[in-house]
Amino acid sequence: MNARMDGQGTKGRGGRSTIVDVAHRAGVSKSTVSLVLSGSSLVAEATRERVTEAMATLGYIYHRGAATLRGAKSGVIGMVINDLSNPFFVEMAIGIEEACQVGAYIPFIANTVENPVRQLQVVRSMREHGAAGLVLSPALGTPVAELKPLLSGMPVVQVMRRLAGLKTSIVAPENKDGARRATAHLIASGHRRIAFVGGFDSMVVRQDRFAGYRLALEEADIPFDASLVFETMTNYAGGGAVVPQLTNLREPATAALCFNDVVAIGLMRALAASGVAVGREFGIIGFDDIEEARHTVPALSSVAVNARALGTRAVQLLMRQLASGDFEPETILCPTTLVIRASCGTALSAPSNSEARTEAKSKD
Repeated sequence: MNARMDGQGTKGRGGRSTIVDVAHRAGVSKSTVSLVLSGSSLVAEATRERVTEAMATLGYIYHRGAATLRGAKSGVIGMVINDLSNPFFVEMAIGIEEACQVGAYIPFIANTVENPVRQLQVVRSMREHGAAGLVLSPALGTPVAELKPLLSGMPVVQVMRRLAGLKTSIVAPENKDGARRATAHLIASGHRRIAFVGGFDSMVVRQDRFAGYRLALEEADIPFDASLVFETMTNYAGGGAVVPQLTNLREPATAALCFNDVVAIGLMRALAASGVAVGREFGIIGFDDIEEARHTVPALSSVAVNARALGTRAVQLLMRQLASGDFEPETILCPTTLVIRASCGTALSAPSNSEARTEAKSKD
C-alpha cells in the first residue's frame, strides 16, 4: 500500500498520525506545526486554526513526555492537595488550574485525602513523569524526613499549609492576625469564655491561628484556660465530636473560634441537635469563609481567606521561579477579612443579615 493516504500524509508506526501528517493536511511546514504546538505568537491566527483543525481531523495527539525527553522543558505542574472534600481546597485548586492555563502549563492534580503515604506516592510519580514544579498543600502527619529527598532540586511552593523544616517557598494567609481579630470581636461582644476548636498542635497553620487567639485574650486581660482548647480533625465530624466535652465544662464556654469553617459547621449542627441556639446562646466564628458559610442557619461568621487567590499566587510564584531558574524560598502572606454574620450573635440585632466586613490590616 502507498504510504500516503488520500492526501493526509504519512502515517506513523502503529497507524498513528504524525506531525508530518498534520503539516500536509494543513498545507504548512512541519516547523509551523511545531510553533503552534508550543503556543508561539509568531503564527497567524488563520494558520493556527487550520493546524488545529487538521490535528482534530487526524486525531493527532502531541506527546509532551517525548518532547521533554528531547530536551524541551516540561509543561506540567503538579498539584498535591490534602483534602478535596473540603470546599476551601476545591476553590484553591481552581485558582491553581486557572493560573496554569494563563501560563500555558498543564496541572496534574492529586488528592491525598490527608494520607502521608499516598502523598509520597503521588510526589514520586509526578517527579517520574517530569513535572517541572510542585504546588503542595501537605497532608496531616507528613514525615518531612521522607518527603524532603523526593523534593530535592525541584521548585516547590507550599500553599495554605506548610511544613516546618521544609525549605520551600510559601503562600499562606495572615492566620495569626485573622484569628486575633476574630477573637477580639467575640470579646467585644461580651464573651469571656471562648473556646478554640479544631486542628492539631503539630500543624503550623493551627499554631498560627491559636497564637492569634491567645494574643487577643492577652490583650483583653482574659486568663488563658487550657480546658477551652479542643484538638480534633479538621472536618465536619471533628467539629461535632467536641460537643459532649464542650457542653460539660465546669465553667461553660459561651463562644468558639474554630480552626476552619467545616469544623465550625460541624460544631453548629451538633450544638443545634443538643438544643443549643447558635447565635443566641452560643457564638461561633469559623475560618476560610467557604461558600457554604453564608447558607448555614444561622449564617456563619468567618475569617475570609481568598482560596482562589492563594492558588493563583502560588502558581505565579512557581512559574516565576521556573522562568528565572532561581528557586530561593520566598514567603507571601495574603490578607484576611473578618465577615460578621448571625452565628456570633452581633448580626441578630441588625435590620438585616447583610454582611459587615472589616478589612484585616496589620496590627499597629
